[in-house]
Amino acid sequence: MTGKLTRRSFLKWTGAGLAGIAIGENIKLQSAHAQIPLKYKRTTETTTICPYCAVGCGIIVHTRDGKFIGSEGDPDHPINGGRLCPKGKSITQLSYDFNKNRLTKPLYRAPYSKEWKEVSWDWVLDKIAEKIKKARAKFFIKKNSKGQIVNRIDALASVGSAAIDNEECYIFQKFLRSLGLVYIEHQARI
Repeated sequence: MTGKLTRRSFLKWTGAGLAGIAIGENIKLQSAHAQIPLKYKRTTETTTICPYCAVGCGIIVHTRDGKFIGSEGDPDHPINGGRLCPKGKSITQLSYDFNKNRLTKPLYRAPYSKEWKEVSWDWVLDKIAEKIKKARAKFFIKKNSKGQIVNRIDALASVGSAAIDNEECYIFQKFLRSLGLVYIEHQARI
């Protein structure tokens, strides 16, 4: 480029630069799209929602013979349009096929013990129910200081999950309110 930079020459060079970038990106995208089908060939696709935050991005999980192969963003999902954040891309860590350190059964450590022991889910759920029942019996408030009936418990709280849908949230809220919980929070607000 010789001479003085004019408005017209600036626009020409800018247009040429943008066209070059667009062509280069298109070549990169075509080569990337050519590789994706090979990786996930002969797999079963299952759509799901990312469990990590409250956004609710769509993910396609690929399995072959019941084993997790990989995942990618769902391009048809209205929220993320195929893109995933680093947390969403790390969903492979939830798969036992990739992460052999992932726990598959509940563990319990008794008070003052140094050892963890494997227990059943029935035992865990019974233990949780027992502790909730004890807390309600000990801390349930029927009337406040003004004598008004409140029927609540201030000693228990709940933090909800962004991985459950509206219907599950509704049922979960009904359950918590039936216990008398006042302090109910949701992950989306934290």
